[in-house]
Amino acid sequence: MIREFLQSKLISVGFLWIGYFLFLLIFMLIDVPFGTIAMISFAFIFIQLSWLITSFFYEKKRYEEMKQQMEKLEETYLLGEVLRKPRSLVEHKYYEAMLAVSRDAISRVEQSERSAKEYKEYVEQWIHEIKTPLTAMSLILANEQDVWKLRRELKRADNLTENILHYARLDSIEKDKQLKEHSLNAILNDVVKNQMDLLIASKMKVEIEGDANIYTDNKALQFIVNQLLTNSAKYCPGAKITMRVEGTELIYEDDGIGILAHELERITERGYTGSNGRKLGTSTGMGLYIVAQLCKELHIELKIKSEHNNYTRFQLIFPNLTEM
Repeated sequence: MIREFLQSKLISVGFLWIGYFLFLLIFMLIDVPFGTIAMISFAFIFIQLSWLITSFFYEKKRYEEMKQQMEKLEETYLLGEVLRKPRSLVEHKYYEAMLAVSRDAISRVEQSERSAKEYKEYVEQWIHEIKTPLTAMSLILANEQDVWKLRRELKRADNLTENILHYARLDSIEKDKQLKEHSLNAILNDVVKNQMDLLIASKMKVEIEGDANIYTDNKALQFIVNQLLTNSAKYCPGAKITMRVEGTELIYEDDGIGILAHELERITERGYTGSNGRKLGTSTGMGLYIVAQLCKELHIELKIKSEHNNYTRFQLIFPNLTEM
């Protein structure tokens, strides 16, 4: 530590000695008595040595305090929060930089812990929810019931699997998405065909009107529309669904039970189930949250309107191809 200390003081000591020799030269030019010069030189060396020794032990003490604090801390990134504020200007700037880094690290760790907790909670909810179609399939097989019922439950299990896969990929959607030009009508028809068993079982009627070329990620948009369809099938079986394309907008509407006005602003929040979800008892409150996050990543403006016991309408406004 002595070597590092002397290296840190080298410039300061160098300038002091340069000043000393300049004054010594002046004293000699003006014929200052040798005894006076000797006393001044002795005082200079004494004061300088005293300053170096005092500074060394002071900084050594601060270093040992910091070392002890680091040893006591379970998370070393918290060191910036407990360090004593320095006195010198340069040290203060270093301290501020370290404090900023420390607080950024704390924020990232808290975010990571929060995300891990949220993911764990969702997985637990998902496991609970997927038990429903698995149990239903076991009963269907045991009683040798209609194969259409089995296919319906298989599709429900498949939809739940897609949910958790897309949730797991939310953090990497920016890297994974593949933006290309697509026919919106073709995507809507593909989703309906994929969900046909579930829609038939739920006695849903679906109408698709219009078409437009949009610039988007095919798989992500299919998931979004798929989630809207499965929600309609889950919460309002027997309803009529209309998917209408107007310009670069997709208007999805069902004439089902609707959403209460005071719940409308919260339905895309993570884990929010609302009164409809609580009545059903198997909702994770994650479907529309994932939809909203995907819409943000795809630059799709999402608007939701609803009237309780009348309708629910989702308006997806895609970026114009000429603006891409």
